[in-house]
Parts: sequence; C-alpha cells; structure tokens
Amino acid sequence: MKKFSPDRKMVAIAVAAVCCVLSAASAIAQFAPPGPPPPPGPPQPTASVQIPAPFPANLPGFGGPLEGLTRDLVNAFNQGRIEFTNVETPASGLGPIFNGRSCAECHSAPALGGGSNTRVTRFGRNVDGVFDAMESQGGSLLQRFAINPALQEVIPHEANVIAQRLSTPLFGLGLIEAIPDGAIVQNMLVPKPDGVRGKAADITDVVSGQKRVGRFGLKAQQATLLAFSADAYANEMGITNRFFPKENAPNGNEALLARFKRTIDPEDEIDPATGKSDIDLAAEFMRFLAPPTRLAATPQSAVGESLFGQAGCTACHTPVLRTGPSPIAALDRKAVNLFSDLLLHDMGSLNDGIAQAGAGTNEMRTSPLWGLRARGPYLHDGRATSLDAAIRAHDGEGAVARDRYIGMTPQLKRNLQDFLNTL
Repeated sequence: MKKFSPDRKMVAIAVAAVCCVLSAASAIAQFAPPGPPPPPGPPQPTASVQIPAPFPANLPGFGGPLEGLTRDLVNAFNQGRIEFTNVETPASGLGPIFNGRSCAECHSAPALGGGSNTRVTRFGRNVDGVFDAMESQGGSLLQRFAINPALQEVIPHEANVIAQRLSTPLFGLGLIEAIPDGAIVQNMLVPKPDGVRGKAADITDVVSGQKRVGRFGLKAQQATLLAFSADAYANEMGITNRFFPKENAPNGNEALLARFKRTIDPEDEIDPATGKSDIDLAAEFMRFLAPPTRLAATPQSAVGESLFGQAGCTACHTPVLRTGPSPIAALDRKAVNLFSDLLLHDMGSLNDGIAQAGAGTNEMRTSPLWGLRARGPYLHDGRATSLDAAIRAHDGEGAVARDRYIGMTPQLKRNLQDFLNTL
C-alpha cells in the first residue's frame, strides 16, 4: 500500500534540491520537435527520470504560485509541489501498467507544471460512425510501460483509430476551475459568426457525482482538479485512489493482472494527520499554480491582436472569462485571460477521432492560448512545428478564420504571430 512517511517526502525534497542546477536552457531545449514516439516497452530505470528545478521557475513568468495566497495556501502549494515531483515505484503503487512515474515527468516545460513533448496514445474502433473505446481490451488509453514485460499493453489489431496527444500545461488551472459553469454556458449562448457553435461538455464529476461542465483535458472530460488529479494517478501512473479504485488490467486481461498484483487497492491512502492523500496534494499544487504572465505589447503585436479579432479567432479563443465568488481571495472574481471558451467544437480534420466523456470523435476543447510563447510543437498531437502551420491546420468551425489568416499579407501574418508570442 502507498504510505505517507516523512522519509518519502524528504527524499523528494532532496531530489528536487539536487536538480536546482538545471538551467533555463535545459528546460527550453525540451521544445525541440521530437522524433516518433518510442515503441511500447519496459520502463527505464527510475534513476533516469529528471525532475525539474524547484521554484523559482526555470523561465520567468512560469511556475510560481498565485498572487495573494495566504501563508497556509502557499504551504499547500509547496507541499503539492513536492508530491508533484515524487517519483513513484511499484512499492508505492506504480503500475502495473503506466505512462509515467511522476507528474513532473510529463509536466515540466518551461517550468514545473508546464507541458512537454511527451505523447500518450489513444485507440479505438469506429464502425459506420459509431465509436467503440474498446474498454474490454484496455482502451481507449494505451499504457506504454509495465512493471514486468509480460504485462506490456499493445494496440489491438481490431483498432482502426489511433491518436497521439501531447501533455498539456497546467498553469492557471485553479482560475479555470473557479469559472462558474453558468459563465461557460452563457458564453456558449452568445451568437457567433462564421458558423461557430461550440457546446459545453456535459459530464458527471466523479468527485461530487453531480452533472458539471467539463473544462480540463483535450476533450473537456473533467470538471474539477481533484477529479483531474485522480484520473491521472489511476490511468497515467497506475495508482488507484478513492475515486478510481479499480486497477487497469493490461489489455483488459484480469487473469494476467491477478498474477502480478501485489498491492491492496486503493493505493493512494489518506494521511490521517492531514486528511489528504497524494491526489489532494497534487490538486492543490495545480489549483494554486499561477497562470503565465503576458509579455508587454509592441506596435507589431498590438496590430496582431487586432487582426486576431478581425479574423474571427476570438469566436472560440475568448480572451477573458471571469471566476465566480470564492472564499479564496486569489480566486475570487478574477479576470481569467486564457483565450479559450472552454467549449467543444467540431474541428473537422483537426480532431483525434476519439469519443470521450461528452465529446464526439470530431470535437475538441478550445485550447487556452496563455503561455503559448513557451510551447511547441503545437496542436493536440504536435503535428504543427510552427504557429503558421498550426493556424493553417484549423478546420471545421475554425475554417473561416483560418482562411482569413491565409489571405493576409506576409507582414500581417507576422504581426498576428507576434501577438501570439506575447501570450
């Protein structure tokens, strides 16, 4: 069973301290376009995992706590940060199949809590327009690693939909969580130009059991950060918890799982001293993680921001939403400059073919653009190596705005990209 112990946390602190020597250049180097994803295989030794440097962030403007937090909430942020960097082992509940050994392994660029070039694989089967997530065969998420080669998952030969997804940045998610469901729905009801519609993701929050508007994940499949955290622990690291207590069987093979199962579920236990488990700590780190700061405008980027609106990009990439009332001052009625409506849109060819939660195979959530200057490659699967290529790849409800961009002069295109690089 997964234990809470001072020794475990002290090890995490020590590892993070050693990694302080990581430079900004090493973090930014992660933006180089990756090669093809590695084939499934056994995990690399734990010692090979590089944990990003602790606060202050590697790149200015990224990775710090929200302004205005109380001392207790800053402590919660820092405790969550330690858990975020903790490297799991089979003894602490890792696996038996998984995609990463720590949150930081996939969320570290340009600072802890960011994204990375790490991709996960989704698969399924689409027959006559009906999508089957192939859950009985381990779908739709493929876990690339296993604690024993005999457990290694593979993509079933019946699958005819295979998609890659990049790990997304987590900056500012507490502000996004604090946006009321009603505000997202109200924005959805505002008439949009160019055939843009959008719909709020209708999901059941696993934490409360209530119907909510999804907002986290590429398919807006989670509504709360605790659910988002619990999902990642169970499905990306194989650590069962109170919301996801059932172990993932490799390709759905329960008999094979039983041969190698050594821990008692749920593996993520609540610490009686704090009333929190690791999923709570990770959720608090994300909740109090500040959004990226925006760079000062230049004459060129100011022109580009105007063009962004004229082209119709703001029909989906809503510049500002607002949080509702909150007992936490740092989250109370704040402007959220995320450049997203958090709605699902029909993206035509720019989709991943996977139906998930309330999203259809052709629908993707509008990606928030804040922090875009520190990303790359772009789009949900990293198919675009430049901002120009990312805009040109828009389709479906984004096609008209895309065509207006394509019709701009080279100088105006550069102005619009200059604006995006201030975010």
